[in-house]
Amino acid sequence: MPQKSRWSVSIPEVDIPTYLFGSPTAPLGDALAFADAEDPEKLYMTWTELRLWSQRFAAGLKAAGLREGDRVIILSGNDVLFPVINLGIIMASGIYQSANPHFNARELAYQLDLTTPRFMLASEVTLACALEAAKMVGMERERVFVFNDAPLIKDGGGDDNSKAGVKHWKHLLAPKEVGRRFVWKKLTPDESKSTTVYTVMTSGFVTVGFLHVSENTNSMIGRTTGLPKAAEASHYGILANCVQTDFVMSLDPNLRTKELAAKNSRWLCTIPLYHGLAMCYFCTISIARRVPSYIMRQYEINRMLENIQRFRITELHLVPPIIVAMTKHPALKNGKYDINSVTKTFSCAAPLGPGPTLQYESLWPKGHVNVKQGLASTESCCNSIGWDPTLTALAGSVGEPMPNCEIKLMDDEENEVTPGQSGEIWFRGPNIMKGYWQNKKATDETITPDGWLKTGDVARQDENGWYYVVDRKKASHGGHVSEAEHND
Repeated sequence: MPQKSRWSVSIPEVDIPTYLFGSPTAPLGDALAFADAEDPEKLYMTWTELRLWSQRFAAGLKAAGLREGDRVIILSGNDVLFPVINLGIIMASGIYQSANPHFNARELAYQLDLTTPRFMLASEVTLACALEAAKMVGMERERVFVFNDAPLIKDGGGDDNSKAGVKHWKHLLAPKEVGRRFVWKKLTPDESKSTTVYTVMTSGFVTVGFLHVSENTNSMIGRTTGLPKAAEASHYGILANCVQTDFVMSLDPNLRTKELAAKNSRWLCTIPLYHGLAMCYFCTISIARRVPSYIMRQYEINRMLENIQRFRITELHLVPPIIVAMTKHPALKNGKYDINSVTKTFSCAAPLGPGPTLQYESLWPKGHVNVKQGLASTESCCNSIGWDPTLTALAGSVGEPMPNCEIKLMDDEENEVTPGQSGEIWFRGPNIMKGYWQNKKATDETITPDGWLKTGDVARQDENGWYYVVDRKKASHGGHVSEAEHND
């Protein structure tokens, strides 16, 4: 029998901007929303400013000819304005997508050819690759724009790249007064479920994430996994995962309400914002919970530790190699950095073994941290299995189904396995993707007619109902997540 979640939550059948902001003019206040970790005094946005910048970008996109359902792609490393790009595209009724800034032109051209974006924003570092890839697929140079945070330093700031013949994205930003008047389209319940808002690339060419990180490097190394696919997520699917995750987070008495989350949480973004997990946490959940977040342009362990201490960070979103690097870092062992503000750590992309887990826990006083693991995937719009923060996790277990979700384990003949045996995780819930963009065959092979997502991951379930992942079969599917959580 499938295991249903013991939790049930109401999923809003609205559009993402309405859920996050209420309306284009609702009071939001002047508390910090996002800040650049390197220059937080100049590069920051309040909640009111975040919405206005997003409205200005949305109005500018519409004026430039963006039509409902058009795709816009961003090719850039982390930037404090990343959430503005995300939200502005959504407010303009476009479809947001991001690309790995470490792609070469051939890899990027594959994504451009698959999803045919109307506009592309590229950082100075990625511009040459963007233009080469655009030429390969016949995308006009006029539809490529240089992206950086210059407009945040000075409104209207930002230089065109005359040598490359490319304009700055400031030309896609409407004036403030136009932005304030911009009203996004409010979706009906049916439209919320049917309207695609993201096309998120599954892993291919290069697996997303830090696969090797030493104490003195910030390199990203990939491995070949074949051609990626574009998973289509609806407004409803994204909001379902946001609400599910928000509910589980709110089980912590210190974070039970939005007001408590805003007061008691400070997040640090070290993972790539183009990745689905980072988009989930820093373009949706942190906004919904009004959690102030500091964006690192690039991971470097000493800067990360300095930022934790400087901003009194309470939650981290990391990958296992960074956690391992932290356990070996001499500055932490000799007490150079104060990291006691950290109460939770989410580790994504790969399993976190028991050895590093215990070593990580030992960075705090005994009993201060309990490591939890969960399971996420691109196809489930992020989280599908996780841990109740009020429970003590079992080592190696990924926990139980998220709210409104159900799990069953299947053998190769697609029959449910007997209790205690391993089987492929089939998952069903409101946060499943619509399907793969223009790939009905792959969609039909992955989602059953009655709505079960075949994850490709193999797990077993113990007598208490907890799941243990024993094999990640499909590299194209999401990420294993682990959570190190403070115990009060």
